[in-house]
Amino acid sequence: MPGWLEVALRATIGLFFVLFASKLFVRKPVAHLTYFEWIAMAAVAIIVAVGSIGLAIPPMYVIIALFIWTFVPYLLGLLSMKSKTVRNVVGGKGIPFIKDGKVLEDNLKKQRYSTDELLTQLRSKQVFKVADVEFAVLEPTGDLNVLLKKEYQPLTANDMKMPVAPIKQPETVIMDGKILDEPLSTLGFNRKWLEIELDKIGVAIENVYVGQVDSYGELTVDLFDDKLQVPKPQEKPLLLASIKKCQADLEAFALQTESQQAKKMYENSSKDMERVLTQMKKYLK
Repeated sequence: MPGWLEVALRATIGLFFVLFASKLFVRKPVAHLTYFEWIAMAAVAIIVAVGSIGLAIPPMYVIIALFIWTFVPYLLGLLSMKSKTVRNVVGGKGIPFIKDGKVLEDNLKKQRYSTDELLTQLRSKQVFKVADVEFAVLEPTGDLNVLLKKEYQPLTANDMKMPVAPIKQPETVIMDGKILDEPLSTLGFNRKWLEIELDKIGVAIENVYVGQVDSYGELTVDLFDDKLQVPKPQEKPLLLASIKKCQADLEAFALQTESQQAKKMYENSSKDMERVLTQMKKYLK
């Protein structure tokens, strides 16, 4: 067999093997891989590359090496799911660096971590004062996760006792200028509704790169031409304004009428509308 043909054949087989092997590894960002997982993946790639052009290496040797470097990490991954001991040996475990605002110098020395490196990692988390940190741990992936003390954590809606509207994943109903019927029907809408919504903002379907509908039925679009300005949806502001006007009208009717019975009815209705307005504000803002 000609050398060039053997190289092409080996490279093709190696390419498909890498594709198969990649399915065995856990799907996660490269930055979140443990050192063992990263080395195993790199070793598979190197073996395939060397085996593709190293014609002096018997193909069986390459296959044996690939089998070991692929299936042994895969089996260790399965064992890690069932055994914490194996998980700690293979992937490592988190090492605390700061506790109660105090740096644990011994742990830094064991990990060969300098003070400058620790401060750099803290600054990347928008933390500039060690005393503000309740707990910081170095993860097996090399990331430093930081928990600030309660008084230095950002306020949340829960802290402020503020009601907020639940957020659900929007459905993509237009992609590359084409309508996706399945997500559209999942929301309970059809093509006619979509065409009407696009007419409101003066946009043709074929000009839409991505169109999404949220759980409240509001359509937002991104056009192929970024220079074109798309008006913001007005349904929510208009509905909020209508509720406010209705509540104000009821108050005005209560002041204008001379009938005590009608006045009481208008006042009660105005209070009911005010409660509706309070409850709906979080959804319509």
